[in-house]
Order: sequence, then structure tokens, then C-alpha cells
Amino acid sequence: MQRTAEIERNTLETQIKVKLNLDGTGESRLDTGMPFLEHMLDQVARHGLVDLEIAAKGDLHIDGHHTAEDIGIAIGQTMSQAVGDKKGIRRYGHAYVPLDEALSRVVIDFSGRPSLEFRVDFPRATIGGFDTELFYEFFQGFVNHAGVTLHMDSLRGRNAHHIAETLFKAFGRALRMALEPDARMQGMLPSTKGSL
Repeated sequence: MQRTAEIERNTLETQIKVKLNLDGTGESRLDTGMPFLEHMLDQVARHGLVDLEIAAKGDLHIDGHHTAEDIGIAIGQTMSQAVGDKKGIRRYGHAYVPLDEALSRVVIDFSGRPSLEFRVDFPRATIGGFDTELFYEFFQGFVNHAGVTLHMDSLRGRNAHHIAETLFKAFGRALRMALEPDARMQGMLPSTKGSL
């Protein structure tokens, strides 16, 4: 079974196309007008071993808020489609990732219940022209539309770039673990409720 999906999301503020292959090789093609966010999404693809293509146009002349949030929404919608009925996946994933002085932990559950706990303080307001407040908006959009519970914690760090990079790498690694097929769960849903 191929776990792929493609969506197109068009609003008055943004036009976004996302293509996703959950069983990829870590390739990405990104054109969002937001270079630092692209750098972070490339980390997700590479460490999550997913293939990710995004083409986005947004009202960046105003600011990056709508574009960052809507990219998160579009990735979440695509992820939800690609995962399908969730039978046979591990469901839970977690990762700790260091980068020099920075250390982050990400834990994800493909629960069907959107919830984000984001415990991250950035020591400066922008990184490469990207507003650090928008990381929360990106992940909230993703969570709401992927239907996942996501805990993200920056455990330590002084450099804002390092903190962001550890978060996105850990997110990719946690996704990879949660989405891996579990040979012992073939055809079974990882839940006692009978639905996720």
C-alpha cells in the first residue's frame, strides 16, 4: 500500500500545494518564500524519511503569519490522508535531538485528538528573517488538521537557530517512529477503542 497524498489549499491569503510520501527517502522540494522555514522543513523530510513537496504563495507583503500557519494546515491535511486508517502503525513516536548546546524533545501520538503542548522559548524574535512566534502557529495548524497530540519541549539552548533545528529534527524523527509499520500490528488498529 502506498502511503501518499496530495492536496491543494487556496484561500484569499495563500495558495498552497503539498505532496507527501510517508515511505520516501527524505527528499524535499520547497518553494514557500520563507527560506528559514524551508530549511526547517528540509530537516523534517530528511530525518523523517518522508518525501515532501510544497509550493506556496502567500501574503508575505503583510507578514509571514498566514503563510506559515496555512503550510502547517496543508501538511496536516496531507499527513492525515496519507496515514489513512492507521492500521498497523506504531502510533507513538518520540525523539531527543541535540545540536551543540541545544537539546529538544518531541513526542507524538496519532490519536485522532488534536492537542499541542509547545514549551519553547526562543532567545530572539527572528531567525533569518523568520518570526519565531510563527513556529507555534505552524505546529498548531499541523496538529489541528493531522489529528495528532504533539508535545514539543526545548530542554536547553542559547542559540535560536540551534533550538529551532533540534525541534524540527526531533519532529521528523518522532514522525518516522510513529508512522513505521509494526509487523506485530499488521491489520490491527493500535487502540483498545477500536478507532483513532
